[in-house]
Amino acid sequence: VQLQAFGRGLVQAGGSLRLSCVASGQTITSYGVAWFRQPPGKEREFVAVIRQSSSTPFYRDSAKGRFTISRDSAKNTVYLQMNSLKPEDTAVYYCAAGRPIKSTMWSDSAYYYWGQGTLVTVSS
Repeated sequence: VQLQAFGRGLVQAGGSLRLSCVASGQTITSYGVAWFRQPPGKEREFVAVIRQSSSTPFYRDSAKGRFTISRDSAKNTVYLQMNSLKPEDTAVYYCAAGRPIKSTMWSDSAYYYWGQGTLVTVSS
């Protein structure tokens, strides 16, 4: 499966942005899809996932209540709606697909396919 991430942008703190991860080649519902991000000068970190076997999403603590991951099967797309953005959300965001189990879904090693990354900058 090929993944393309869209939605890069510069927003002010408190603003919103929606990222899209468009899949091609295979049906996205066959995979768990996650968003990771890599802040400047830091390692890549887990943000959110919607697993293939469950519609229940999971989020990193700092994203709970602000970010929403969702899947549109008809469009073969997974979204990350980000509200109340903070400067510390500034990062390159990546979508990834795999078949993670619950104990590995936070690890980037659980995902086989990666999109190209899209830059989100939040100004204070």
